[in-house]
Amino acid sequence: HGVDLSLVKAERGRVRKDDVLKHIEAKPGDGGARLVPASPKARRLVRERGIDLKNLVGTGPDGAILAADVPAVEVPATETRSRSLEPGTIWQVMAERVTQSWTSAPHFYLLREVNASRLIAWRERMQKQIEPQPTYTDLLVKLVAASLCRHKQINASWSDGRIVLHSEINIGFAVAIEDGLVVPVIQRANEQGLSQITMRRQDLVRRAQAGKLSTEDLTGGTFTISNLGMYGVDAFNAVVNPPQAAILAVGRIADRVVPIDGQPAVQPMMILSLSCDHRVIDGARGAQFLVTLAGFIEEPLLLLE
Repeated sequence: HGVDLSLVKAERGRVRKDDVLKHIEAKPGDGGARLVPASPKARRLVRERGIDLKNLVGTGPDGAILAADVPAVEVPATETRSRSLEPGTIWQVMAERVTQSWTSAPHFYLLREVNASRLIAWRERMQKQIEPQPTYTDLLVKLVAASLCRHKQINASWSDGRIVLHSEINIGFAVAIEDGLVVPVIQRANEQGLSQITMRRQDLVRRAQAGKLSTEDLTGGTFTISNLGMYGVDAFNAVVNPPQAAILAVGRIADRVVPIDGQPAVQPMMILSLSCDHRVIDGARGAQFLVTLAGFIEEPLLLLE
């Protein structure tokens, strides 16, 4: 207790415990705490943990408080620096649309792995022949539009309990911008050449990133392509973009070992995932569309037919 024994009055010839306790009790300040018997370690722990020694019950001799009697005190967690973001208009629209689609459209998914070697060769050839140079997305817009011409029920929507077949083939493509995700549309994609598609896509992407898309740029889509291959994604399933009935999710082109004429060979492969609204498209129709699209990807010259 830090008491100077020379200051303690001894009542029976020498200083005893009772004399010390009376001396402490008579001192001003923290006398109450000093009267509580406790081990040195227990006193250190209560100081560190901010606990009042008088509120504890000791289990040591004469009720002395031991280190084991001092309860652990949870150290307050460091205040997190999380913050709440108020989504912008574009993000709110995106959130509302995907929620509407996910909760109302019964989704199913069809996956198809295709050999992309001819697609790669086609792109390399076109990059030398036309300006601006086309991307894989541009090639896919062209091929998807040609496939939709042969499978009109994929180019459709569900409206008021009816299937609506669209006369125009307007291909939307997902573009990630700072404020969210937008889907600008290439109108009548089946009637445009590859260079026209490429120029139109580049213009839409540039204006999307500048926040200058018009309402007309974002409406009228009948089918959507979402390509995440440039981000190294192998495959994914996309949410149908309402009121459309299907969306094509495209993964990266990657070398894989596949059988060719019964022998293993390394080939550039790509995984396609077709998300469908089951109210409009059944599995057989979706699969037939993928067969046609895969055929175009693996042999683009089929477009000439």
